[in-house]
Amino acid sequence: MRRHPGGGAAERDRRHREAGGRQVTQPSAKGAVVGRRIGIGLMYGFWRPRVLGAWRVPAAGPVILAVNHAHNIDGPMLMGTAPRPVHFLIKKEAFVGPLGGFLEGIGQVKVDRDSTDRHAIGNALGVLERGGVLGIFPEGTRGEGDFASLRAGLAYFAVRSGAPIVPVAVLGSTERPGRLVKGLPALRSRVDVVFGAPFEAGDGSGRRTRKALDEATLRIQGHLTDHLKNARRLTGR
Repeated sequence: MRRHPGGGAAERDRRHREAGGRQVTQPSAKGAVVGRRIGIGLMYGFWRPRVLGAWRVPAAGPVILAVNHAHNIDGPMLMGTAPRPVHFLIKKEAFVGPLGGFLEGIGQVKVDRDSTDRHAIGNALGVLERGGVLGIFPEGTRGEGDFASLRAGLAYFAVRSGAPIVPVAVLGSTERPGRLVKGLPALRSRVDVVFGAPFEAGDGSGRRTRKALDEATLRIQGHLTDHLKNARRLTGR
């Protein structure tokens, strides 16, 4: 039986040190539940999500959802279609004004992409430690959404926590811009969300060296790229 990843006082102490000695305030689990409910209402109210393979997401325990990122709607779309509440790693630039308070209230994790954000690292590991779902855009920023360029953060969280990764492909969000709001998909257009089979990023050795993380990143990229190809074939997109 695999030991619960990240559990115990020793692990909490390590995360406290990683956060630079600051107290780590965990993202709200209840807030993420509320965020999921809001996401369901908005995503199904304005668009027509088609969800495939949601049963592949483990029903309990820590898991990382690795999502391609081609449109700003991809994160909210996953929050509203995933079978479990999701805590996303979101760039700090989004946490401004009322939106910042809202994102914190629904349990999302603010991260500084331009530095080693130890506070965000502690928060993300804490989500996995308590058996939650962490959502990550492994490409780091919005782009082609093809997993061509992955950052090492996903590999670190997966290897460090031992949590399985579930690849997710969001397809169709960029196909038809809306008439009234060009920055959003056309109202009532179909967006496909395809969940893949969970996999382990590490090689089973438990190593966390730079070489091990580089190898894990390549392993992850292969899984995510294959899933995206399968998702496109399955949906015809």
